[in-house]
Amino acid sequence: MAVQKSAIIDIGSNTIRLVIYQYSTKSGLKELENIKAVARLRNYINDDGILVEEGIQLLQNLLKSFKEMLVDYGIDNVRTVATASIRQAKNGEEIICRMKEMVGIEIELLSEEEEAYYGYFAVAHTISTPSAITIDMGGGSTEITLFENKELKHSISLPFGSVSLKKQFMHEQTLSRKEHLAVFDFAEKQFSEIEWLKNANVPVVGIGGSARNMAKLDQSRKNYPLTGVHQYRMSYDDFLEINDEIAGMTYQELKKLDGLSSDRADIIAPVCEVFSALMHVVGSRKFQFSRKGLREGLVMSDLLKEYPDAFNREDVFMSSAAYLASEFGKAKENILHHGRLSELLYRKLCLEKIWTFAEGDIALLKQGAEVFLIGEYLEPDSASQHTFYLLSNRSINGLNHKERLRLALMASYKNKDSFYHYLEPFEDWFSKEEIQVLIRLASLLKFTYSLDASKRSVIYDVQLDYDEAEERIHFTISTNGYPLAEEYQANRQKKHFERVLRKEIVLHFI
Repeated sequence: MAVQKSAIIDIGSNTIRLVIYQYSTKSGLKELENIKAVARLRNYINDDGILVEEGIQLLQNLLKSFKEMLVDYGIDNVRTVATASIRQAKNGEEIICRMKEMVGIEIELLSEEEEAYYGYFAVAHTISTPSAITIDMGGGSTEITLFENKELKHSISLPFGSVSLKKQFMHEQTLSRKEHLAVFDFAEKQFSEIEWLKNANVPVVGIGGSARNMAKLDQSRKNYPLTGVHQYRMSYDDFLEINDEIAGMTYQELKKLDGLSSDRADIIAPVCEVFSALMHVVGSRKFQFSRKGLREGLVMSDLLKEYPDAFNREDVFMSSAAYLASEFGKAKENILHHGRLSELLYRKLCLEKIWTFAEGDIALLKQGAEVFLIGEYLEPDSASQHTFYLLSNRSINGLNHKERLRLALMASYKNKDSFYHYLEPFEDWFSKEEIQVLIRLASLLKFTYSLDASKRSVIYDVQLDYDEAEERIHFTISTNGYPLAEEYQANRQKKHFERVLRKEIVLHFI
């Protein structure tokens, strides 16, 4: 198993971060440390476009601290990148030379196109949405891309960000209602001049700290029951409601607002107006969030050069699920066997007209088989509880929050009672029809899991004979080995499957 550690130092206009990553061929890419300093370098650029000495000294001191940390962590694979603040400063090249001489850190100045590209790259490889517009709003610039079927079509960098908009429009510590409208009008005009944005009618995906804070703020006001913001969704109306709520709040009130980082209290209002203006121009009612952005794009693109199969943008979930399953001790051959048995039995039930076939059900069964009862790795006796907690509270690339919950409910299935217990806080997320489909598929996964109890793949075929008059189904199960464990577990689990099918099951092992 190959394991590789690397670090990114990201010099932005608002914050400077040191993020340490670990990639392994077993468990994929993980963020080990994320150290943030709010520097607001954009504020140190004077009217002549020069980043003044105070800002340069601040950057130098932070880079020295980060370098010490990297020595302590024993990491020498480091990539240091700078974006708008250094790019826009007339003395940017001098600053880069000084940091190399005084600190020993070589800064890579990203172009506007590169900054936009790496943000798109991370989104394309970590969310399943095939076509979207991305927006990464930093302190001094805003990068926007349009991708279709995961292919980048357009990108642009606009020379304004949260910090520069505050400086341009805000005369006090918070935006007045008149200033709110001025920011919206300004942003709408900028976006309307970009032809490929107008009425694109695709989802908008927000990247970076500004978007992350909007998501956390919305989750807090809704008492949202799941953790994490990656692939969280908001509507255009949500932005309008937040705008109305914060428009009359003082700076001190904003600093205490649940879900909002105190260091972003003074810039949240212009951020909200920019996102609203973009959705208005695009004609989108849906706003998604990606926790993966520029830094992840840099790391992932580097890793793919060495490990070409590390990430798959065409099937994001299956790529991340493989790492998740491996991390929790599930062998690939057992997953494939479980998925094959589940699909086989599902198709046989549909042929007998006991269930109605739907292609989407096959996809759900395959997803569920990937991570079914991964909680066994922690404690077999409470595998169901551990599985539900792990999957519902862990960001899974390729799944939005509803899809993640659906997977948790299926993969943790023990019986109907436990299913409804887990579902209780989220009952309004699914229709009655959706719930019944989930129970059917989950119970099938549970039953077929028992048909590989010894993890030897001894079951190779299942035939059904449905006696409609007696409402009894005979399962003829063909084996290529002695199925002692399978026969015992299947007879134990069939009662739960019978409750779902509402028919008696008789098992015949051949």
